[in-house]
Order: sequence, then structure tokens, then C-alpha cells
Amino acid sequence: MRKLAAFFRKETVLCIAALLALISAVFVPPSAEYISYLDFRVLALLFCLMLVVSGLQNIGAFRFLGISVLKKAADTRQLTLLLVGLCFLSSMLITNDVALITFVPFAIMLLSMAGQEKLTISVVVLQTVAANLGSMLTPIGNPQNLYLYSSYRLSMGQFILYMLPLTLVSFILLFIAAMLLPKEELDLHTAQTPSPPQRRKLCCYIALFLVCICCVLRLLPWQAMLGVLVVSVFLIDRSIFRSADYFLLLTFVCFFLFIGNMERIPAVSEFLHQVISGKELLMGALLSQCISNVPAAILLSGFTSNARPLLYGVNIGGLGTLVASLASVISFKSYGNTKDARKGSYMKVFTFYNIVFLAILYAAALLLLHIWP
Repeated sequence: MRKLAAFFRKETVLCIAALLALISAVFVPPSAEYISYLDFRVLALLFCLMLVVSGLQNIGAFRFLGISVLKKAADTRQLTLLLVGLCFLSSMLITNDVALITFVPFAIMLLSMAGQEKLTISVVVLQTVAANLGSMLTPIGNPQNLYLYSSYRLSMGQFILYMLPLTLVSFILLFIAAMLLPKEELDLHTAQTPSPPQRRKLCCYIALFLVCICCVLRLLPWQAMLGVLVVSVFLIDRSIFRSADYFLLLTFVCFFLFIGNMERIPAVSEFLHQVISGKELLMGALLSQCISNVPAAILLSGFTSNARPLLYGVNIGGLGTLVASLASVISFKSYGNTKDARKGSYMKVFTFYNIVFLAILYAAALLLLHIWP
């Protein structure tokens, strides 16, 4: 019983998705048509990107890059800008959760080495906001973008054009927030730079990443990408398969089944279309606060054809509550595991920054949709 309770706490969204899928199956009995609900392209892309990024993490590519850059910081303000900037920029390519898994513990370590523990909460919170906002620029920045990009068959140029204005506003807000933090001299030149990643493996993983990008750009079928990635990773380092988030993939499958069944119930489908249509921005932001932005994107997309407001809603909806973006939970756990962690103070700072950023970006999104219908 304890194990079940622990599993539910850890994988709450998966459990909810599975329950919804089971309930919907009562009204729409399982059949061969269930297979048509699944977006195998999205599932394959998610899986392959997980493998590539895990491989790059395993060989220390991100850590080596991070320390090489951060040793140039001369004061706490520069250090903050670099730490936040790393999360903001890297999340566009390696997803928001991986950026935080990589750079939050790294930031905690550096701030401790520099005797700047008083800045830890503010810096980690800003890193979290930066990863959630930087990731919205590209289809591969986070799972909800990858799904919506595929579901609405957007082009890469169109997607980036949609998201660029909000990304620029986010960058300005993050810069201002970082500049408002205290400025003190520091010296990180004594920080030991780790050994560079193995060149052969680095080149292999970069090549595999480019294969994934070709699939994202629809230059390569997902079946070919999946085959290349699985065979290559098996030959390079088969232990990487253990690091993939299979529960996230299963969560997507459960939501696909639930939405597919709901669309086959005329009364429910018509009602949801009426409720969501024209309110995608608001519904995306609100629903994300309760069930996080990935399932919110999957649920809402089945009942609206308006891609841009939904993209805005679920991306800025990653701000707000701790569960609005599951990537935020990663930062909270990393900070909570540090010595003398002040979780109450962390939540106060987290809530303050998230509410301010959410309010400004929501207003910016409304303005964008008004002047650029």
C-alpha cells in the first residue's frame, strides 16, 4: 500500500491520465480504433530526444560547457545572468526539465563554493522560470510544444515566429530580475574544469541529435529516425535506455486514449468545443495550474483548431503553481535536498516570481493576439 501511495505521489499525472482513459473506455469500449488515437510520431520523437540528451549528459557535455562559461563571471550579478542564461538558452534544445536537472545542482554547488548561499533560492527560482520560458521558442523545447507542433502540422518557421515575441519579452524580464539581485565580487577561477567529453561519443550524439531535428522538420520519417537511434544507442551505450522517462510516454498514451474516446461521444465533444473555442489562452493557462501544461495541451488540443492561443496558454501556463510545469518540481527537489534548505522561503520566492511573470506575459499574449489575430 505504501508503495502504491509513493508511486501515486511521484507519478500523479500518469495515474490521473490512466484513470481518465479507463473511465472513457466504459463509454467507448476498446477496439482496433484505439490504435488510431496514438500519435506515434510524437511518441517516437520524445523517446529519441530523451536518449540523445541522456547520452550527452552521461558524457558530461553540459557540465563541461557550463563550468567553462561560468569561470568567466567576475561578480554575483554576472554569475546569475550566466546561470539563468544557460537554462534559458539550453532549454530551447535539450528541453526544460533536462536544463534544470543539469544546471540547478550545478548552480547550487557554485554558489556554495563562492560563499553566496544567500542567493541560492533566487537564482534557482530564476533558473526554473528561465527554463520554462526559454523552452517555448522551439518545438523540441518541451513535450507540449512537440505535441502541438506535430498535431497542428506547423512548420518550424511558423512555430518560431509565433513564439518569438513572448520569448523576447521573457528574456527582458529575466534580465531585469537578475540585475535587481545584489552585486558582489567573486572568483571562480579556482573551480576545477571537468575533463572534456569523449570526442567520438560527442560526435555520435550530435549526429543523432541532427537526425532527430531532421524528423522534426519532416525531412525524415519517424520510423527511420527511431531505427537509427535505437541501433546507434545500443551500440554506443545501451545503459542509456534505462534513463528514458517511460512514464511520461505512457502518460501521453493514456491522454491520447482519453481524448480519442471523448471525441467519439458527440454530446461531450460538442460541449468541450463550445467551452474551449475562443478561450484557448485562458483555458490553457488555468488548466496548467491544476494538471501541468503537458496534459493540458493534449486535452485542449482535441477540441480546438486555434493553435497559437493554445501554444501561448500552455507555455506561459507553466508559470504559477509548482505543478504547472513538472520541470519546476525538479528544481524544488534539487533545492530541498541541500543542507539547511528553507523550503518555505523557496515557495514564497517561487510564487512571487511566477505570479509576476505570469501576469505580465499573459497581458503580453492578450495584446499579441489582439494586434496580430
